[in-house]
Amino acid sequence: RNSQPLGVWLQVLLPSDPHPGFAILSTHLSERQEEIVNKHNDLRRMVEPTASNMLRMVREDPNAESWANDCILGHNGLQCGENLYYASVPKSWSSGIQGWFDERSDFIFGKGPDEDTAIIGHYTQMVWYKSYEIGCAVAYCPKSALYKFFYVCHYCPAGNLLGSSFYSPYTPGNPCGDCPDACDNGLCSKLIYCFSC
Repeated sequence: RNSQPLGVWLQVLLPSDPHPGFAILSTHLSERQEEIVNKHNDLRRMVEPTASNMLRMVREDPNAESWANDCILGHNGLQCGENLYYASVPKSWSSGIQGWFDERSDFIFGKGPDEDTAIIGHYTQMVWYKSYEIGCAVAYCPKSALYKFFYVCHYCPAGNLLGSSFYSPYTPGNPCGDCPDACDNGLCSKLIYCFSC
């Protein structure tokens, strides 16, 4: 599969002691895992136009932690899609995920970015209907000059595939309108639906 290189969302904040806030970000905490999956699913329900075939996300991918811990500030080239977020101080997962989703303000469904320089790849990966497994991790990278916190989310199967549907990451229509028979609050259940992925 060919994937379009995604932009990287950077946030520069005033330096502070990173250690007090880092532990609460760990995806080893079940509440953090729930926050990440729930935030993605809540935002996937909010797409405009509404999606008829959007899959509900579940936590699965174990590779994000390994990549984050390497502190390599770049994409890993695996088969799954990937969103990255760098910060100089710890930020909540919900804040970073919302930042990716907010790229939708620069996205025209079916056409692409509203300007040539607009970054939309994080948004389109987040709302790629077929991506239903997500794994995220954060690492503290003290040797990095500015960005000490490296957030990674992997999405499987990958979205942002090159081709005619790149700027149509889902089918517009009534929520769950194209689910075979299982719907969870506007999202298709992967266990039944994904056999056609």
